[in-house]
Amino acid sequence: MIIDLDLILSFANPIGAFVFALSGGIVAVRNKMDIFGAVVLAIITAVGGGTIRDIILNQPVFWLYDAVIIWCAIAGGLMAFFLHSFVDAFKPIRWADALGLAIFAIAGAAKTASLGHDPLFVVIMGILTGTGGGVLRDVVANRDPLLLKEEIYATAAMVGAGLYAALHFSGVPEGWAFAAGGLVAFVLRGAALVFGWHLPKSQL
Repeated sequence: MIIDLDLILSFANPIGAFVFALSGGIVAVRNKMDIFGAVVLAIITAVGGGTIRDIILNQPVFWLYDAVIIWCAIAGGLMAFFLHSFVDAFKPIRWADALGLAIFAIAGAAKTASLGHDPLFVVIMGILTGTGGGVLRDVVANRDPLLLKEEIYATAAMVGAGLYAALHFSGVPEGWAFAAGGLVAFVLRGAALVFGWHLPKSQL
């Protein structure tokens, strides 16, 4: 069975928006923001990376044509605000962020590939889509962006998007390529969280 990219993105984008918004909302609560601040930060986290990607690719901004994505982002922010004690008990920020990273990195790579760009730009746009919202969230919340730390974060997006690109340009069915890339990105980021994996840094 051939799975259409538009069908994949119709599920991936709302799910990615919700889990990224959840992480943004929790960050807002931890920074003592009010409900409006929580929702705004949730939306920024949810759609920031994809918005930057679409502007660079000169494409219609994805969430302007699918209100479900914004509603999912709002729902994630409200859930984080009203149920933060329950949600925070499960330490969701980094795990929600890891899932959002994986989904959006591959979604960004897939959209770029569908426009006919070569593998390098597919991977770059995948990284940007997966990490952009988290970077904006951390900057607005006055936190050190995860992207700039030695933790395996953008690297997970790069590996996942790279695997997707390799499979896509090898003719592997889109659904399998998307799932494989997303799974690898999530597992790599999750393993870094569990085992403390990180990239080497300068000793100067």
